[in-house]
Amino acid sequence: MNTPKTSHITQIRRNTPNYPTRLLDLCDPPNSLYIYGDISLLNLPMLAIVGSRAASPEGIKNAHFFAQALSEAGYLVISGLARGIDGAAHWGALGPKQNHPTLAVCGTGLDIVYPREHLGLAREIARYGLLISELAPGLGPKPCHFPRRNRIIAALSLGILVIEAAERSGSLITARLGCELGREIFAIPGSIHHPLSRGCHQLLQQGAKLIQSPQDILEELPKWPKTAFKAH
Repeated sequence: MNTPKTSHITQIRRNTPNYPTRLLDLCDPPNSLYIYGDISLLNLPMLAIVGSRAASPEGIKNAHFFAQALSEAGYLVISGLARGIDGAAHWGALGPKQNHPTLAVCGTGLDIVYPREHLGLAREIARYGLLISELAPGLGPKPCHFPRRNRIIAALSLGILVIEAAERSGSLITARLGCELGREIFAIPGSIHHPLSRGCHQLLQQGAKLIQSPQDILEELPKWPKTAFKAH
């Protein structure tokens, strides 16, 4: 698959009509965003699903299941296109026919897909959903790009679901940023012996809501019609 063509990437600047107002909650909102896909999706209610890149099979299954259910309930599932939980959440949100939207916030310019193994996923997201980045085309992955990506995920979302996270992880940064912004924070518990449960348990100790089913999340958020978007 080809990466998105630069000529198809749209730039929207802060304080213009299409710029997402939720990003203005940040102390350092992006001056502009690069967009590839259906820009109208920025108006939908968003829910983030994030977690470990080195997720367990159970974590992958949970991410796919929760994303599909929340997408079907009318929420635009947002994540960071990373390996593990992020990728599973995007695939789940696309649905069985891969024709529902999902939003990926990228840590690179949109003409570069990272990781490369997600080229096919990025193609499906671009067909029915949206890829966004504050990084100009041509900029590749750097460690400093991903915390900045995470703050965009946190700001755009009404709530953030963490599925598997180590004690020190980008997912916890995203959740804590979301908490500071007044977003709802959700976490799935796991075994006390599993290293990837420790981050979620830490969030739960700090007041995150314990989640056992998609309904637990839906009960905490505003209700949206299932026709909030139409499958293609």
